[in-house]
Amino acid sequence: MNHQNTHNHAARLHVVRQQFTTWQIDALLITGSTNRRWLSGFTGSNGRLLITPTKAILATDSRYYDQMTYEAPEFELFKDQRRPEDTVALLDYARAKRIGLEANHITLADARLLQKQADITWVELSASLEQFRSIKTESEIEIIQTAANITDQTMAQVRKIARPGITEAMLAWELEKHMRENGANATAFDIIVAFGANSALPHHHPGNKRLNVDDIVLVDIGADVDGYKSDLTRTFYLGSPSDEFLFRYNLVKSAKTAVLEKCRPGMDSKAVDAIARNVIKAAGCGDQFGHSLGHNLGLDIHEDPYLSNIRPPTLLHANMVITIEPGVYFTGWGGIRLEDLALLTPNGFKLLSHAPHTPHI
Repeated sequence: MNHQNTHNHAARLHVVRQQFTTWQIDALLITGSTNRRWLSGFTGSNGRLLITPTKAILATDSRYYDQMTYEAPEFELFKDQRRPEDTVALLDYARAKRIGLEANHITLADARLLQKQADITWVELSASLEQFRSIKTESEIEIIQTAANITDQTMAQVRKIARPGITEAMLAWELEKHMRENGANATAFDIIVAFGANSALPHHHPGNKRLNVDDIVLVDIGADVDGYKSDLTRTFYLGSPSDEFLFRYNLVKSAKTAVLEKCRPGMDSKAVDAIARNVIKAAGCGDQFGHSLGHNLGLDIHEDPYLSNIRPPTLLHANMVITIEPGVYFTGWGGIRLEDLALLTPNGFKLLSHAPHTPHI
């Protein structure tokens, strides 16, 4: 099912235009691909949005003229073959003097081209639409839940497929096939499968290592459904888990559970990270938990806010969809990460992931 047209892009345009006074601009140029899709519904690989108080313009090339008419009906087509003169014509058509520019979503070369327009004042925006995207609508949550369900079903295949002799790459491929055959448009990111000591590498790329008895198996997967992502990690042990593995596994699980039980809207991201980090530190493993606790997600797999001990704290709000993924990693031994996807409600987290915690294969 394509959910693209269930989103209210006219309402999104209204919200963005209301921000013009705060930003002190009279137009906004959107060059970030995810922001472009969120605001317009357009999924093509090339295009720019130019928003004024009265115009909503999608500038794209001839490959997408027909596509934009049904994906972005709120927008007016501007034919743009990506020549310098097309950029000049687009800006002239907007008749704006102070235009907001997405500082994080434009190349230096393109920025220099825009700055040649002497009659325009460019206002750099360190964040533009991200603040609106962070809180999800009911339709967005529905799609993310669908993606999470596919991911749960796919994770259940690990205990059926992971047998001695299979390689990391082979297991990753079987999981990707399962996701696509069961409704995913794509994977949300490159699947992570790590055996044995490789599991100490949080973003290990699946390779030719074969699975052996008494190996750790770390699997991090996500589905893409109509552009929206899910994210799930489970860690297993092939054979009878050692006491050391079970201690570390239960430590990570208890850190995750503490966050799910204690987090509420209005808390800041750094304080939520500290809930899990303090549990792991108390067990003497603080140095082995090096990454952020989690992150928001949606059309991008990583969105603000991040649950982090090093980023500036950000208040959490209801209807954010956030990963909770503590982990501990020991060079030469392996690592354990457990990750759930959860919706923040007025009363706390509601799990969107339902894959069981079964440490052994």
